Amino acid sequence: MSTFWKSRNGTLMELLMGVCVSRTRSSVFAAVALAGSLLLTACGGGDEGSQKADGSNAAGSVDQSQLSFKSGTAKQNNANLSTGDLAADAAPVSQSKVSSPVIRKWVQLSASSAGDLDPVVTNGAGFVLYRFDKDNADPSKSNCFDDCQKTWPPLVVASNGKVFIDGIDKSKIGFIKRGKGFQVTIGGWPVYLFSKDTAPGDTNGQGVQGTWFGVTPDGERAGQASDGSAPEVDPADGGQQGGDDQSKGEVVERAEEGRYKIVEDPNDPDSASGIVSGKGCVNTPSFGAAIGPDDASGPIKIWSGKDCTGKSALLENGSGTFADFGIDKVNSIFIGQFATN
Repeated sequence: MSTFWKSRNGTLMELLMGVCVSRTRSSVFAAVALAGSLLLTACGGGDEGSQKADGSNAAGSVDQSQLSFKSGTAKQNNANLSTGDLAADAAPVSQSKVSSPVIRKWVQLSASSAGDLDPVVTNGAGFVLYRFDKDNADPSKSNCFDDCQKTWPPLVVASNGKVFIDGIDKSKIGFIKRGKGFQVTIGGWPVYLFSKDTAPGDTNGQGVQGTWFGVTPDGERAGQASDGSAPEVDPADGGQQGGDDQSKGEVVERAEEGRYKIVEDPNDPDSASGIVSGKGCVNTPSFGAAIGPDDASGPIKIWSGKDCTGKSALLENGSGTFADFGIDKVNSIFIGQFATN
């Protein structure tokens, strides 16, 4: 009996030791695998740039070899004009209603003009393309996702899609991975549409939050001077419309600060949506339908663009409805006074 149990116990001991050795080896393999995984993560996991949960790479250029580049417009190249930039779901307002960017079979990049932006890049449907100052150009990186991409739909083409180049240097065009497609970059900057541009040629996204601008064919801000600043203009000169009575003299910067109320309903003074105060050129939020003095009245000029640029109109007594002067949205005003001789 003792011999049997000795043998039996010895067998059990060997089995237990075998299990322990096996578990130890498994732990070692698991640790090695985890370390390898962490190392790959630290190195970017083999992918270029960070990646969103929906599969959108936030950075890094991609291989363009699968894309087909064509000179000229989509129409000139006999493209299917019911697809690509002209597809029903490709309009900016339509894209704002979906959670993922629309991937087009083709995109068109045209050197064009729209409103006061000349030059500016438009797509095949004539909508202005914008760049975002909070993105990166080198390396190309998008920082607009989730709610941002609903307001600013990225221009995305299928990985085997076509790119029609109309007046733009091909070397300025690039792409970053976005979902299952490629987002277009110009001069390194990812480009987008604006959901509140409802018609071709609209420039409602220009200057929004001081970070969104139409993009030029070389990737610069549209409507800006070569150093990136707004073009210098004399707010008291040119562009006046409706009610500009030169007999009262030139409008110059007000000696003291003025205060004006922006209202949503021209017929309801209590529908105030904001107060603008200061003297000289003052940027304003692009909302409201009319303006009026909140203190002593004085002449002001309203401008369609930031920094008193674009289309303008003189309001002699500091009040008026924007649409009456042919300006739908006011982005800056010049608070002034008539010069004394």
